[in-house]
Amino acid sequence: MDQIDIQLLKLLQKNSRMTISELSNELALSRPSITERMHRLQERGVIEEFSARVSLPAVGREILLIIQVSEVKVPLQEFEEFIQQEEEVIECHRVTGEVSYFLKAAVSNMNSMRMLIDKLIPFGNINTSTVIGSPVAYRYILPTENKK
Repeated sequence: MDQIDIQLLKLLQKNSRMTISELSNELALSRPSITERMHRLQERGVIEEFSARVSLPAVGREILLIIQVSEVKVPLQEFEEFIQQEEEVIECHRVTGEVSYFLKAAVSNMNSMRMLIDKLIPFGNINTSTVIGSPVAYRYILPTENKK
């Protein structure tokens, strides 16, 4: 991956709706060259998908939660299948250490938060934190530099 690929990744993460022509102008490359680079990045699995970032408050999910689940009381597969069906859970990470899972959930109000917690309680010990601010809500992902 060269510097042009890195710049292409940065531009696409900033605005995945940029046209091939806009990318071509921005990177001073031909449209076929940009298209080929994008296909190569997709084939190599560097670009997994193109999607939109949605504002949680704009869609009525005002409260962002980080939920720790420890001492899981059911088979992990059962818990993960349940979590995959819970639309308010927007991320789920199985981790090492005393906590088994970190969930990121977005709910519309305190009652929705209570109902989600009530559904999770049978699965293990639940510790919920409400996000009051996000100094790094999203960061563009670029390859790490190889240090020699």
